[in-house]
Amino acid sequence: MDAAAVTLLICTRNRCASLAATLASVSRAVSAAEGIAVEVILVDNGSTDATPGLIAQWRAEQPFRVISVEEPRPGLARARNRGLVHRAGEIVAMTDDDCILHPDYVRNLVAAFAKAPGPAIIGGRILLGNPADLAVTVKLEDHPMVAPPGVFPGGFVMGANLAFGADVLAAVGPFDERFGAGAPFVAAEDTDFLLRASGLGIALLYDPLIVVDHHHGRRDIRDETRLLAGYAFGDGALYAKHLFNDKRVRRMVFTDICDLRLDVLRPVTTHAGVRRFYLFRLFHKARGFLSYWRRGLAATGSPMSQP
Repeated sequence: MDAAAVTLLICTRNRCASLAATLASVSRAVSAAEGIAVEVILVDNGSTDATPGLIAQWRAEQPFRVISVEEPRPGLARARNRGLVHRAGEIVAMTDDDCILHPDYVRNLVAAFAKAPGPAIIGGRILLGNPADLAVTVKLEDHPMVAPPGVFPGGFVMGANLAFGADVLAAVGPFDERFGAGAPFVAAEDTDFLLRASGLGIALLYDPLIVVDHHHGRRDIRDETRLLAGYAFGDGALYAKHLFNDKRVRRMVFTDICDLRLDVLRPVTTHAGVRRFYLFRLFHKARGFLSYWRRGLAATGSPMSQP
């Protein structure tokens, strides 16, 4: 792309303090990307703190286009879909309201899409913003990667630093609002999007030059354990959604069962709140799987259809 229009989408809810730092980093990154047209879409997902005033003030101070949207119904996927209705950029980038963009973020984002061979989803590096926080929700690989076709894409790239072309959005459709923070299945809205995209032959790429720092603030082991349980719960619901239409999911179910032996052979010791990691993960995936089916059967008498 000789000239790229970038839409940066940020959804937020009651994180006024961290959002201020995020927005300051956006201003720096856009200023460092001279010649690249950037718009920012901010979706307030029902905040009750000072977030609306912060957004209004920051919007008034920027020389570039800022769109402020309200989505009072909670749910990250719902907020993203609400914001995406307004996007004009050929590249759509997303980050979280507790992330700090590196100054060269926009330039490197555009360069990555210029090198992409066709429609693509590109994720970037996610560094730990504060060394006092637990080393979770980070993506540390320092080399480019391409997701192999036919492989389940969970964890390959992450929603806190994720971008795709407008052509990808048109092909894949909206985020499934049953998944993600604030929704019944609490996680996996990004994995669901990746799964659907890669199933259409869209490339999944990772570029370590697109960098954000994640200031997630989790320092209690119990918070980490709840987070891991939520991730597994969301993945289990995702398995239920795609079990009969995607062989990658069926292979993952088989792999998860086989991995139980690793709790004895190669136990994971990096999560202090979890004794048997693979059993813990499979247990919460089973909970998510059953929850998906129960909700569908209760609502319609049959499993819930895809969006």
